[in-house]
Amino acid sequence: MKLLFKQRMFSWFDSYDIFDEFGNTVYTVRGELSWGHLLRIYDAYGQEVGCIKEKVFTWFPKFEMYIHGNYAGSINKEFSFFKPKFNIDYNGWMVDGDWFEWNYTILNGTYQSVASVSKELWNWTDTYVIDVYDPNDAIYALMLVLAIDAEKCSRN
Repeated sequence: MKLLFKQRMFSWFDSYDIFDEFGNTVYTVRGELSWGHLLRIYDAYGQEVGCIKEKVFTWFPKFEMYIHGNYAGSINKEFSFFKPKFNIDYNGWMVDGDWFEWNYTILNGTYQSVASVSKELWNWTDTYVIDVYDPNDAIYALMLVLAIDAEKCSRN
């Protein structure tokens, strides 16, 4: 399953549209006013399916993931010099990427690829392509990409 993750232009808060390979809207992400990032994910019918909440007052950025209001896991930025490093508390997943943070792979506990993420250059807004190998993992992969993008925005 291929997802195209596009940030909306001219938005006060983080907001994104996520399309499938046929151009259909699969998810909409809306940021809300809060301490730290708060991103709510809605399906094509407008029903909330997930949420990303940034924990404040931590040494390194930490984001909690919720599916239908239930805690699903977290992603923490870890100290590193060159390549960004993240600790993921979900299903044994990990992230391996380049030092630009434009391209990375989400791996499961046995080092098999769950999803690959690549940033498309030459767009007006942040645009990523997410190739998810199991459609059941799509919402979780999307939440990790949102958390990593939010962490990068906080740094800039």
